[in-house]
Formats: sequence, structure tokens, C-alpha cells
Amino acid sequence: MELFKQAIREQASVLSDQVLNLDRILTQQVDPALIMAAGEEFARRFRGESVTKVATIESSGISLAFATALSLGVPMIFARRRKTLLSDQDVYVERIPAITKGIVTDLVLSKKLLEPGDRVLIIDDIIANGDAARGLYRILQKAGVTVAGLGVAVEKTFQIGGKWLREQGIRVESLVRIVSLGVNGIEME
Repeated sequence: MELFKQAIREQASVLSDQVLNLDRILTQQVDPALIMAAGEEFARRFRGESVTKVATIESSGISLAFATALSLGVPMIFARRRKTLLSDQDVYVERIPAITKGIVTDLVLSKKLLEPGDRVLIIDDIIANGDAARGLYRILQKAGVTVAGLGVAVEKTFQIGGKWLREQGIRVESLVRIVSLGVNGIEME
């Protein structure tokens, strides 16, 4: 998606050959028009999949998932990174490494939010090693729902996340595919 590529060229920064800072695009600041365009694009790509819910992980994926769910006319749900005092006690939990945070964290999703027959579209901001997406995928498998696919704003194709999910038979749609990060900047397909 050219709008996202342009935003990356103008506002992203390369922190290392593995890490791309998207704070000004997705993680701390969002451009509502860009996010809505991305949601409409994901909805267009997955409209034929009979999606009943859109799922993401707090917090950076929420704006994209919301825009996609709005465009599809379905509810959005998100996995929390930890239980809160108000959390339902009957939950699915997966432990995942959070590479950019340097910790291991839990993904927690109330069992009440998923129903037999649901067809869930996962939406995420960025996929690198794919630990978060794999964790959410495992939760959805435990729930016995169908994963309709994964829409991701930015896929770093030089890391294994997208490849692993595709090997599981999951349809992965990326708005931007980054081939490399380094001294020459950001190389996109």
C-alpha cells in the first residue's frame, strides 16, 4: 500500500538491522486517515472470508484492528498483555517473548469473547519473528475457532514470522513488505 510506504519513508527510523521504529506511524502516534485507509484495504482483501471478528494484541494493533472491524462491520477483540483487576477469570493465556520490550509476557483473552463458528481475522501492526501473532494464533486454536487470515501493516520478510504463519496454512496479507534495514535505509518490495 503506497500510503504506508510513503509514511515509512518519511517518518520511520532504523534503529538497527533488525529494528524499525514506527512510533510516529503506529506505536505512539497514529494518522487517523492512514489507519482508516489501511483498515479499508484489509477489509477489501478479506471480505470474502466471512469474518465474524477481528482480533489483535494490545496496544499498537488496536487502531488498525478497529479500522478493519469497522470496515467489515464486525466486532473487534484484543488480547491483553496481562490480567487486570477487572479481567474475567476464565481466560486463554499464552506466554510470549516481547523482543522490543526485552521481556516475556502473557497474552490473555477472555473465553467469553470467542464462540464456536467464529471466523477470526488477526490484524497486527508489524511482524518480525512472529511471536505475538503465533501466541494469538495458539489462543484462537485453543478456542476452536477458524483463523480467517492475518493482515499486517508491516512485514519484515527477512525475519521468520510471516513465513512460519504461511507454513501453518494461514493467509498473510501485508500492506508493506520490508526486505532489509541497514546503512542504505529501508528497502521495501
